[in-house]
Amino acid sequence: MKVHFIAIGGSAMHNLAIALHKKGVLVTGSDDEIFDPAKERLKRYGILPAEEGWHPEKLDLSLDAVILGMHARADNPELLRAQELGLKIFSYPEYLYEQAKEKKRVVIGGSHGKTTITAMILHVLQFHNVDCDYMVGAQLEGFEVMVKLSESAKIMVFEGDEYLTSPIDRRPKFHLYKPDIALISGIAWDHINVFPTFDNYVEQFRIFVAMVPPTGVLIYCAEDVEVKKVAESVSDKVRIVPYTLPEFSVENGNTTIYHDGKKTPLMVFGKHNLQNMNGARLVCKELGITDDQFYAAIQDFKGAAKRLELVDRNGSTAVYKDFAHSPSKLMATTRAVKEQFPERKLVACMELHTFSSLTKEFLMQYKGAMDEADVPIVFFSPHAIELKRLPAITEEMVLEAFGNKNIRVYTDSDVLYKDLLGMDWHNANLLMMSSGNFHGIDFAQLAKAVLEK
Repeated sequence: MKVHFIAIGGSAMHNLAIALHKKGVLVTGSDDEIFDPAKERLKRYGILPAEEGWHPEKLDLSLDAVILGMHARADNPELLRAQELGLKIFSYPEYLYEQAKEKKRVVIGGSHGKTTITAMILHVLQFHNVDCDYMVGAQLEGFEVMVKLSESAKIMVFEGDEYLTSPIDRRPKFHLYKPDIALISGIAWDHINVFPTFDNYVEQFRIFVAMVPPTGVLIYCAEDVEVKKVAESVSDKVRIVPYTLPEFSVENGNTTIYHDGKKTPLMVFGKHNLQNMNGARLVCKELGITDDQFYAAIQDFKGAAKRLELVDRNGSTAVYKDFAHSPSKLMATTRAVKEQFPERKLVACMELHTFSSLTKEFLMQYKGAMDEADVPIVFFSPHAIELKRLPAITEEMVLEAFGNKNIRVYTDSDVLYKDLLGMDWHNANLLMMSSGNFHGIDFAQLAKAVLEK
């Protein structure tokens, strides 16, 4: 079997390419630019394109399928060639569904928490040797790739992203997976370039839950008002199961949860993560994992990459990185670190990096999002705004939007780096939050320099 990837360098795309290669499929691909870690990983498996760019002449009728990535445009020359030849063209969500349509499908949706919940489920299933296929949006410890496809597994677990499927398919990705077991962790307006109003965004989740069959189940976070409304809109033939925050304690920077008269120490922390854990537990229960089995496995879970991930620490300082960029994620992550280490000063840095966060209209959603930090810092790159072809924003606009007189605004990453190193780091933590890298800051190098202070 031969499959060609248009825009193979994307995070999801290159992982799917590797998964198919490992399954014995002859994989080819192209992209106009490929960066690490995708470049190094594709090279390791022998499927890195020989040269960057689009090469429509390489597509022919011998291909069984073409998989189109979101990075490509509708006028991509390879896509036009594939359409001209009448080849089967799939978005990667469509292709994943084709591979999983005979399996029990678990789909984890939500504006935040879906990567962590998916990762928790996969960790527990692997711990108990339950065979499953999966697609998750972050690298997980103990898992070679972020996508696994097999003939043997009877289950497939999807992280259900609500962003668009492909340049020629404007449906949200999670509308394509048709869940038998669905979960929604939270709803907070995101992707405003695609969903211009909050109600339009919420509607995508209403459509998602309406896809759960009468034989299926919807698991939802009852502490989120919008999620609760959406869950209560489903057919009364669908079983709905709510979850909330479990009982827990924090002592000396360590979190313990209490259940059935027992207690389990955890490696992850933060109320949002404990809620995530309860949702993961209920999904695992539907898959035949008892609560005792779940807790035995989850105590070793360290988290997904860039989800409150510890970069480095010493006796009085810890440096964390997190993918947080939307207002609700910033608030939850900042609060989690402050509550875990209440006696330590918290320096929290966030980067306005996504399309939504760099949009003037959306900026006002950030009011109060950094208030838990002792030293709140916001960074944005004017160059990134130019590349995204967005109207310029100013430091004054950021200060007004966040509504916190203590906010420090930076537009030069070198100056930010220097100022961070100039701070007193005794009994203080650093939290770096972004879906990017603060215009080139190496977090490991930064942590090393901070801890040597």
